[in-house]
Amino acid sequence: MTPSPNILVILAHASLQRSRVNRRLAKAAKLLTNVNVHDLYETYPDFDIDIKHEQSLLEAADLVVIQHPVQWYSVPSLLKEWFDVVLEHGWAYGEGGNALTGKSYWLVASTGGTDETYRIDGVHQHPFSSFLPAQEQTARLCGMAWLTPHVFHGANQADDASVSRHVSTFVNKLETYPNWLSKDGT
Repeated sequence: MTPSPNILVILAHASLQRSRVNRRLAKAAKLLTNVNVHDLYETYPDFDIDIKHEQSLLEAADLVVIQHPVQWYSVPSLLKEWFDVVLEHGWAYGEGGNALTGKSYWLVASTGGTDETYRIDGVHQHPFSSFLPAQEQTARLCGMAWLTPHVFHGANQADDASVSRHVSTFVNKLETYPNWLSKDGT
């Protein structure tokens, strides 16, 4: 029997207790035996990141889930700092930097705006995918497979049934990884 994959959820939400979506996603993921939910804001409230610890968590993972609310079309500030200091040249990328090669990178994000706001004629004037190239390229530069993101739009206005369906899909994908990947890795 094949062992369960090791899944690491890097959670970055500065006010998780007020979250309607990310809090429920994290709570559900914590119930799974092969999933480690690592809350950056809880672990590093002073932003003093233990680089070696973070790298050891990443090295042990098969699937790295980056979970966060979208803030100003990007990631929360602590997650940006985490990328900057943990994904070191010579470790995550560049000459000799192959520690993450072959792992999967799955973005799980939430937005305040609805999917209708992420269109050319919407408030944000771009499709949501236009805001993802930095994360996608980070994954690729580190030799990771970029998986199709799991995004929940309109988190502030969503009804409980919609949030529950989103959480259920998330849990199902965590439980069945890597079986849901297509031949091209997405």
